Amino acid sequence: MLAAAFANSNSSIMNMSFAYLHFAGGYLPSDSKDWRTIIPALLVAVCLVGFVGNLCVIGILLHSAWKGKPSMIHSLILNLSLADLSLLLFSAPVRATAYSKGVWDLGWFVCKSSDWFIHMCMAAKSLTIVAVAKVCYMYASDPAKQVSVHSCTICSVLVAIWAVASLLPLPEWFFSNTRHHAGVEMCLMDIPAVAEEFMSMFGKLYPLLVFCLPLLLASFYFWRAYSQCKNRGTKTQNFRNQMRSKQLTVMLFSIAITSALLWLPEWIAWLWVWHLKAGGSSPPQGFIALSQVLMFSISSANPLIFLVMLEEFREGLKGLWKWMVTQNPPRASETQETPVGNLEVLPDKIPSPDTSASIPKKEKPDSPNSSKEKMEKAEIPVLPDVEQFWHERDTVPSVQDNDPIPWEHEDQETEGCDK
Repeated sequence: MLAAAFANSNSSIMNMSFAYLHFAGGYLPSDSKDWRTIIPALLVAVCLVGFVGNLCVIGILLHSAWKGKPSMIHSLILNLSLADLSLLLFSAPVRATAYSKGVWDLGWFVCKSSDWFIHMCMAAKSLTIVAVAKVCYMYASDPAKQVSVHSCTICSVLVAIWAVASLLPLPEWFFSNTRHHAGVEMCLMDIPAVAEEFMSMFGKLYPLLVFCLPLLLASFYFWRAYSQCKNRGTKTQNFRNQMRSKQLTVMLFSIAITSALLWLPEWIAWLWVWHLKAGGSSPPQGFIALSQVLMFSISSANPLIFLVMLEEFREGLKGLWKWMVTQNPPRASETQETPVGNLEVLPDKIPSPDTSASIPKKEKPDSPNSSKEKMEKAEIPVLPDVEQFWHERDTVPSVQDNDPIPWEHEDQETEGCDK
């Protein structure tokens, strides 16, 4: 239905020889105002869900890294979420704007960099999934072994991933350009005759290097990791670590499979456009637009999988929320509330000026150990009779305390004991 709707709305445009143009930057000329509204609306919804989800994942990972030493798996998951967040912040709004207009008015730089930036982020995600699959297999082989990874090693791996990911789609940067066609400003792939053979090879190799090969490697490592978790006995000392390793493997493999399924329509449209022969039918523009929406929806699906399938992320989300709640009140308000709390704990023990010297130091509210004593009182309840007894001792001085010659009474007591 979507393809037919786009085909009917674009019949006049196809007659103007737009059918064999290779559009870039997400520009798809359409006369249908409905589809100019539907596709941007879908992208906005994907952006909102993905933005909130990825912020939660990034906050959990940064909070756990702040409490302890960062691990390789957490660093790679953080890199994956940062790539998703970059796509939703910079690429999806450009796509939504390009789909909503009939002409390209976003400028020359956006035209050249739009496809390159999208495929750089997607390639970085694909390489990150391979790296996290390898690390997951190493962890599943011996979950009880504490592998210490230096921060420089983690940074080197991340820099290498982004360097390779930025180099692979460079031909799209070189040949994307704005051009006037039929009196309309467009963003097109302007390939000269000298580079046609090279770009034809690029159209075949790029999906193989970015999609097929990383998916095969990641599946291989995840399969081996799951086999290690499944073949290991259950009655062992490290049963908790083994269950955590199995849960982590299943979750990361679900990330890889979901990404592959949602990314597959985009690669079908890619191969269709790049290998379109003369006289052949071009892909429906509705299919191209929806494949782009599915590709961006990966960035919304990943954080949902993290938060739903892994207990560690759910507990981390609760811990992050508690930390944010406890950090919200300013310290000034806490200092104002402290005397009120002391008055509620000891309302009857405020001494008069005459008896202030008889109060022991441990009962003064200004003592440095007062906070510790409050916690002990909260843990160990005091019976009413005992509390009244100590209250009477504090408020009514005993006879012995007022005795001017207490040493004579002590001698009498010792003589009585001897008798």
